[in-house]
Amino acid sequence: MKRLAVARLWHEGNSFSPVPSGLDLFRKREWLAGPATAEFYRGTATEMGAVADFAARQKDWSVTWLRCAAAPPGGPVPPADYALIRDEIAAGLAAGRWDAVYLSLHGALVTTDDPAPELDLLAAVRRAIGGTPLAVSFDLHANLGAPHLACIDIAGGYKTYPHTDMAATAARLLELLVEMVDHRIAPVGAIAKLDAILPSFNMRTTDGPMAELALLARAWRDRPRVLEASVFGGFAYGDSPHAGASALVYADADPELARHAAAQLVEAFRVRRDRFYIELPTPEAGLAAARAEGPGTVAVLDPADNPLSGGIADTPGLFRALLTIRPSEPTVFAAFADSDCVAAAHAAGVGASFERTLGGRLTAGFGAPVPITARVAKLTDGAFRNTGPMETGLPVALGRTAVLTVEGIQVIVTESCQTPNDPAYFALHGIDLARTRLLCVKAKNHFRAAFAPLCRRIIDVAAPGPAAVDLRQLPFRHAPRRLHPLPA
Repeated sequence: MKRLAVARLWHEGNSFSPVPSGLDLFRKREWLAGPATAEFYRGTATEMGAVADFAARQKDWSVTWLRCAAAPPGGPVPPADYALIRDEIAAGLAAGRWDAVYLSLHGALVTTDDPAPELDLLAAVRRAIGGTPLAVSFDLHANLGAPHLACIDIAGGYKTYPHTDMAATAARLLELLVEMVDHRIAPVGAIAKLDAILPSFNMRTTDGPMAELALLARAWRDRPRVLEASVFGGFAYGDSPHAGASALVYADADPELARHAAAQLVEAFRVRRDRFYIELPTPEAGLAAARAEGPGTVAVLDPADNPLSGGIADTPGLFRALLTIRPSEPTVFAAFADSDCVAAAHAAGVGASFERTLGGRLTAGFGAPVPITARVAKLTDGAFRNTGPMETGLPVALGRTAVLTVEGIQVIVTESCQTPNDPAYFALHGIDLARTRLLCVKAKNHFRAAFAPLCRRIIDVAAPGPAAVDLRQLPFRHAPRRLHPLPA
């Protein structure tokens, strides 16, 4: 039996978020190791779901599950918490002898004292495994540079945004690992960087400039001797020395081919660069446009506080605008993360009313708290499984939640900060989307994977928040200065 070791440390870090992402968040989402890990991930549309499928199909391979840890995107990880995960993965690798190793990483992890800790993790892994072939998968928003390649034998990234190909990405890398172990390929990689940090608002692979780049990368993958070609938009809110878009190419024993392909893809990025910079309407203008639409559900998104971009689910801009217009049509607001409010709602019980504030709890820097009078409409335990096309089947734990009625608006409040990206999220809270006219959500592009077919229109608005569209507002310290401030 050949032996494959797998591990996962997946977190997208917003350097500008005031809320750190500690071990408690990892333990609530994904914190697994050992044989039971396969059952947790089996049948899910995730990287580790692909590993579970590999383990079931490849009878001549034995899979050992080391620490698999993932938390929702958020603020930097405390150094001690990161070090605990790193050391556990490295120790597990050092304790065995492996024919191959696969890591599921994000590529935009940050800690409070290290803007690029995945380099440290990769170095620790390489020390532990020596010359054993190592494959690594990355998110499309990874902030990568040439130093990342030094410890990796083969790597690739998601090809879709919204990310519906996590499992396919891992499956392809596992195939390449098997070919390496069987001495059928000899991968050599090259990375090229774009001289800009790109906001991700216009980075969907369903349309626009990123869709064109994805097609070009696919054309390179179809060429002889090209093993892998990925384009990475980068994560603009990760203040890293490796910030910015990039292209990564692996060729079979042909370093010049890899370098040429990566350079060509980055040049294609360069000629499309300015198309990534867009302007969004104000919350007031976005709501007015939504109400002017014909029949059907219209979603109004607040991407600047999108938890999957490191938002804090606490900014009040869109909510305040919504209360100002006093909509008479069925309206849902999702969501605020406020554990104290949830506790008050559960203590009061369904049907009870109470007064408090929403938003501006963690910081008033994005707007002052909004006073409300709320009636408790529904209480839940916050547990469901994704049914939409992204991370299908993955269990989600929001902590306790409450649906409050505020001036006729259904407002979802949760104990944890997570994006409402899946229809099961709303089903949990008794929300009938077919009867909802205005669906106001702290979300961005991933929301479209499940909800574009369900909505008449989706409108993004520009409200203050830690993931704002105008990157010139952000206090970068580590990103190369030549990459910002960005064009007007």
